[in-house]
Amino acid sequence: MKNIAGVDEVGRGSLIGPVYAAAVILNKSIDVKLLKDSKSLTKTRRKTLAKYIMKNSIWAIGKASVKEIEKKNILNASLLAMKRSIIKLKKKPNIVLIDGNHLPEIKNYKLKSIIKGDKKIPSISAASIVAKVLRDRMITKLCKKFGGYNWDKNFGYGTKQHLIAIKKYGATIHHRKTFSPISKIR
Repeated sequence: MKNIAGVDEVGRGSLIGPVYAAAVILNKSIDVKLLKDSKSLTKTRRKTLAKYIMKNSIWAIGKASVKEIEKKNILNASLLAMKRSIIKLKKKPNIVLIDGNHLPEIKNYKLKSIIKGDKKIPSISAASIVAKVLRDRMITKLCKKFGGYNWDKNFGYGTKQHLIAIKKYGATIHHRKTFSPISKIR
């Protein structure tokens, strides 16, 4: 049996924090009918499925920091996070299926990009769920220190309330300062 890893990232469009990528090799016991793109699931369902996936799969998380995003740009930082997640897997996959149309540069791995893979490929769906839940958990912890920005509700995305908070309180060390509209507000 082939070891197939699915990879997806989360947080590209956020105005704050690192971008996360997960790589997941599903065990045979996983009920793939339960797996869907993380954006189509409720928060509660995502958390439940993430626990199920992490308990019954080989998985790893890769991150690219705000500094790396600012230096490399969001696409290259996302690819770096993906590369880190793939390399961290405890078992080397025979093939890595990656959501989207870009591939990270990584030697000695067979990689294939799949547009809308998070909707089509169970292991990519699983990766999208794990990445989303773990990044949301990190953002929720940050919100305790920076409550005025409502990150526990907007997870750093550019909602009206978040933009008002940035104008009122300014950008934090967690904001991506090269991102619009933060680059114009500061």
